[in-house]
Amino acid sequence: MSAPTIDKEEAWAAVAGRDASRDGAFVYAVVTTGVFCRPGCASRRPKRANVRFFAGAEEAAAAGFRPCKRCRPHDDGPSAALRAVERARRYLDAHLDETVTLERLAAIAHLSPFHLQRTFKRRFGVSPRAYVEARRAARLRTRLRAGEGVLEAGFAAGYGSASQLYEQADARLGMTPATYRRGGEGMLIRFATAATPLGRVLVAATSRGICAVSLGDDDDALESSLRREYPRADVRRDDGELTALVAAILAHLEGTGEPSLPLDVRATAFQERVWQALRRIPYGERRTYGEIAAALGRPRAARAVARAVASNPTALLVPCHRVVRADGKAGGYRWGEERKRRLLRREARVVAARKKGGTHGKKGGTADDDA
Repeated sequence: MSAPTIDKEEAWAAVAGRDASRDGAFVYAVVTTGVFCRPGCASRRPKRANVRFFAGAEEAAAAGFRPCKRCRPHDDGPSAALRAVERARRYLDAHLDETVTLERLAAIAHLSPFHLQRTFKRRFGVSPRAYVEARRAARLRTRLRAGEGVLEAGFAAGYGSASQLYEQADARLGMTPATYRRGGEGMLIRFATAATPLGRVLVAATSRGICAVSLGDDDDALESSLRREYPRADVRRDDGELTALVAAILAHLEGTGEPSLPLDVRATAFQERVWQALRRIPYGERRTYGEIAAALGRPRAARAVARAVASNPTALLVPCHRVVRADGKAGGYRWGEERKRRLLRREARVVAARKKGGTHGKKGGTADDDA
């Protein structure tokens, strides 16, 4: 069997960035020292002209190079850098009720603060601070759902004070902890529905911003889904008050606007990063799940990205339809794969019309053209 081909430019980028997520994919050797290392090795960065790449430790050793004593590339286990950030992660999990500084965590991991911050983010997709906030919020949600009191649940989850609980958890939960505990009880959610070339759309909003944009074929089904998501909230139809929001979303669908509307959605730290990446995809363009993962510094996290994309509650505003499979096929979509294909075709036509100097309204922007 032939050895796997190594993209030398990508490999060098991983070495230059000490990307520990590429450990195991290849090793690199430095001709001036005679040593080979993992991509994530924390040793001094070599000059590009002195570097050779090999598929594995055996190949590098056969070429006359010896393994690095620091990153131990001949071991089958994780690299020293990955072991270090895993040690840091476990420490954070065990000390969620404390304020752990980056310097303190770096001492635990035996890495410099800079190297720890960068390697941790590449390994887990978020910074140590964001990881702690997400873990606390997850614990808080679990305890609130179990019926614990707000303060009791907050302190058990790791929040050091009532002020910290309400400042941080409020943003993570999309509502106050007390409201979340009651299943959204006391929270007013207004919604409206409208016709689009893709079927019906439901737009729902709290006082903070849009909490849902759903696509479907039936208003009753869309409303039922919203009520299941917020079982105790005060959910009201309000076509009048939401007219401007609905109009902005419909204009965006027609390709005549890029609305920057406030969102009020619950998300993990990783979901937030994925959704932010989706909002940066230009109208009419596409990205693969792998490309999004690579842009987040986690090239092996395509499946995790796919899960985050699938959980997006705000269609169109967070354009998850612009993420496709590596083979170019549309792939799954929360609101139907055929609807996703129609969205992509529609946006492609709008962009083509713009390039020709035409307008979308004159170039076949009707529902019939999307069928």
